[in-house]
Amino acid sequence: MGLPPAFGPARTAQQRDGEIGEDLALHYLQRQGLSLLQRNFRCKGGEIDLVMQDSSGLVFVEVRKRGGRAFGGAAASVTARKQARLILAAQLFLQRYRTPPACRFDVIAIDGDRLSWITNAIQS
Repeated sequence: MGLPPAFGPARTAQQRDGEIGEDLALHYLQRQGLSLLQRNFRCKGGEIDLVMQDSSGLVFVEVRKRGGRAFGGAAASVTARKQARLILAAQLFLQRYRTPPACRFDVIAIDGDRLSWITNAIQS
């Protein structure tokens, strides 16, 4: 008999930090008028942190949090490989629509206490 989810494996400090970053990003985007459709969409090809809706369509959001801007900062950590995985996950997410809506990829980069919203960060 397994343990209930609340008593499952302990989350690492990095996972907890990532979740805090996603919470910050979500609240920021909601204050900007976007609404949450799904959080942590996972599929075999990858994961999308936040799937949001704005007046123009869907917004697939990658959240990156770093303690500072060393090594290029949070935005620079969205590598070409990560972008390819995001695009694949988005394609799978869009399969639920008969006619896929307009969409874009944004990045919320959190470097220390500084949050940056980069719209249309990834071109598919």
